[in-house]
Amino acid sequence: MTSASPPNPDRSALEALRLLGPAPANWVPAHEGVDHNVLVVGGGQTGSAFAFALQRAGVGGVSVIDAAPDASRSGVWLTRARMHKLRTLKNLVGPEGPVVALGFQAWYEARHGQEAYAAIDRIGRTDWAAYLDWFRGITGTTVRYGTRLASFEPVQSAAVPHFRLHLEVDGQTRTETARKLIFANGVAGSGAPFVPELLSGAVNQGLAAHTGHAIDFDALAGKKVAVVGGAASAFDAAAVALESGAAAVHLFVRRDHIPATPVARVRGYPGLYDNYLSLPDATRWHHAARYRRLGTTPPTDSVQRVLKFPNFHLHLSAPWQGAQVQDGQVVTSVHDERFHFDFVIAGTGYTHELSQRPELAGIAQLVLRWRDRYQPAPDERDDELGAAPYLGAGLEFLEKTPGTAPWLRDIHVYNPGGFATVGLPLGDVPSIRGYVPAVVRRISEDLLHADLTLHEARTRADVPADFGEELYGVAVWQGGGRRLAA
Repeated sequence: MTSASPPNPDRSALEALRLLGPAPANWVPAHEGVDHNVLVVGGGQTGSAFAFALQRAGVGGVSVIDAAPDASRSGVWLTRARMHKLRTLKNLVGPEGPVVALGFQAWYEARHGQEAYAAIDRIGRTDWAAYLDWFRGITGTTVRYGTRLASFEPVQSAAVPHFRLHLEVDGQTRTETARKLIFANGVAGSGAPFVPELLSGAVNQGLAAHTGHAIDFDALAGKKVAVVGGAASAFDAAAVALESGAAAVHLFVRRDHIPATPVARVRGYPGLYDNYLSLPDATRWHHAARYRRLGTTPPTDSVQRVLKFPNFHLHLSAPWQGAQVQDGQVVTSVHDERFHFDFVIAGTGYTHELSQRPELAGIAQLVLRWRDRYQPAPDERDDELGAAPYLGAGLEFLEKTPGTAPWLRDIHVYNPGGFATVGLPLGDVPSIRGYVPAVVRRISEDLLHADLTLHEARTRADVPADFGEELYGVAVWQGGGRRLAA
């Protein structure tokens, strides 16, 4: 007697894909000299979402690349993310789009049960990483790891405009071509980690790092650590340092309080959220500037996580004015009090300066920025927001000077550089439901119109009949109640 096979936790997902039917055939005409219709830069949660959505839109020739050497080091969830749980609601739409059987809830309940899902308030970070790995597998998404886009340039003289891509693949240079680019490459995708100039010397000597950098927290055991910044990433880094045995952690916030007003929550309803891109520039700027002025709110549990340690110390109204490296330590004075630290962590956010991205530096001066499009009132001035790209309805770059670089419309931005345009951090889970479909629709539309002559020929071609008169002729009425003889 054979034992029963164990239940397949992916049965509902596989059944959903079966009922959905095979993805449409690739309808994009092939062109000599063009390797890919779309190159997605970044194989994380939004890169995976784009691969699936493009597949279901019948857009073939899609390649997803990621600079990480393998899946375990791709994205942030198993590397630079240090929270225990995602900071967003557990029931938001993710890379699955409308196919709910491919969503996190279905995945989690298939493995742990409905009660287990009901019991969690937010998604565990490592659970999310495991889910994304499963999602890529079940949707057939292939990511080319160890592949980095070093630079690119437009090729306008070919049958269809495209980009010549200069890739570094496992340390080797390779040239490929693509018609569309999607930058789904994370928090620094439109700039770089912002490290205050006063810490540059400490960074150069290995005594400081940004939260976006790899940090050896085990090496901080027994050390005195400073964290500069009051957002979630700063609290998470402080917590890991404490949990790794740091002798003391001092967190310095320039405000007189920890930001605790989740201002974005009041505009999360469908009417505003779904139509945000149609709002006037002044309205969108106001919301973005207000969000930055009030500060990013860390989750309550991120704050509670550090408060469990008696050797955690919080400094409010405490911006650093300077820092020096002395005898292997970072020395600073705050409120006339002098501190010596063995290591400093900067939780100071990211810039939106395109010239700081090597692959974008060559086009940075051509791209329309918010400062080129909108001049706010003095009380809402924000130079960092002003540097952000002003994106079109398909989250594409636009020309700063009309007519100088029309090919910019074939580059789509899906990282926090689009914050001023869409009002929330692109790339985070809340952005997927609305903006991945928007980008896919624009890409589909652009590819159709670029080859419209070929599509016209295809859709106007002679079509052979499925059957002739011999099928129905015997039933043709002949008058007088007669039909043709069978």
